[in-house]
Amino acid sequence: MNFEFATATRIIFGPGRVADAVEAAASIGDRALIVVGKTPARLDPFLEALSEKKIEYTKFSIKNEPTIPDVAKGVGVAKDAQSEFVIGYGGGSILDGAKAISALMTNPGSPLDYLEVVGSGNPLKSPCAPCICIPTTAGTGCEVTRNSVLISPEHRVKVSLRSPLMLPLLAVIDPELTHTLPSSITASTGMDALTQLLEPFVCKLANPLTDSLCRDGIRRVASSLFPAFVDPNNAGARENMALASLYGGLALANSGLGAVHGLAAVVGGMLSIPHGIVCARLLPPAMEANLRALKRRSEDSLPLARYDEIAYLLTGRRSARAQDGITWIQAMCRNLAIPDLSTYGMKDEDIPIIATQAQKASSMKGNPITLSLDELTEILAKAADSKI
Repeated sequence: MNFEFATATRIIFGPGRVADAVEAAASIGDRALIVVGKTPARLDPFLEALSEKKIEYTKFSIKNEPTIPDVAKGVGVAKDAQSEFVIGYGGGSILDGAKAISALMTNPGSPLDYLEVVGSGNPLKSPCAPCICIPTTAGTGCEVTRNSVLISPEHRVKVSLRSPLMLPLLAVIDPELTHTLPSSITASTGMDALTQLLEPFVCKLANPLTDSLCRDGIRRVASSLFPAFVDPNNAGARENMALASLYGGLALANSGLGAVHGLAAVVGGMLSIPHGIVCARLLPPAMEANLRALKRRSEDSLPLARYDEIAYLLTGRRSARAQDGITWIQAMCRNLAIPDLSTYGMKDEDIPIIATQAQKASSMKGNPITLSLDELTEILAKAADSKI
């Protein structure tokens, strides 16, 4: 038993706690860069509160998932405004952008100097600018992770900027901020949260601390994702999903992920598909592929028993086995109206390209067993067309 655990310096959770972020900001400095998304109007009460504290702010908007050029531009805006710290207020893409900008405000060069896979992979040397993360969705948990996922348009892939120095100074999780989410976003981010609880639970670097988070988080998703989907103002369901998302971020940052996220990194770089949709459709066939591979090549492995436990956590039935868990997830995808990946333009000819590139993805290192190119290809084919 040998593991480490690291997270944001401070975590605040609870309804109405977004107000605490204002007090924290006032203690950090006088000038902030605020990274926001497509609908910054919802920020108005928060911005008014900052103004009351005499904090000057500059808004920087990221319209879609953050790209390398987005981050470079954001760093320039922050430096021109002489920003002392960064606040990310939005979904996972916004928080990833905010963390990357805070890192490059204090470390010279371009994002490619530090990025994995497509870049030089140099370590960050200087502490990042202070960063406050305020998620408005319940899915990614990136308010407590040590990396930012960025799209490289040139390479058509998602890659990570990663460093222990990137852990935010403060994460404020206020479930009330998720009540206005459209049902489709609730569905996709909720399935992302589930994936980020399942993969760390079976990954090679799972540990007792992350296991406890995953177990409780899976139960919360099982009981609350669909209620939050059908009733946006179900406060209890929203709170459970926000907590499950936080657990997933804590777990993946301190153990690992697997084939779903390894494949999703390439799919998301090639095609404009919401990350949670990709995870939802990849998850059942990836679980099936892992189970077959483990039974054939590692029949005494712990993850096999863990897939049975996942089925119990999802269904509540002690007699449930791994396939029951897969069936539960497939049914949830139907209930949430999660479309096949072919709906977003994935073609048969894309599949071997994605499978080959995904073998190099950092998330693949955590998968409970190394999957062959044929196995990865089969996962993608099934995710593209759920009838397969």
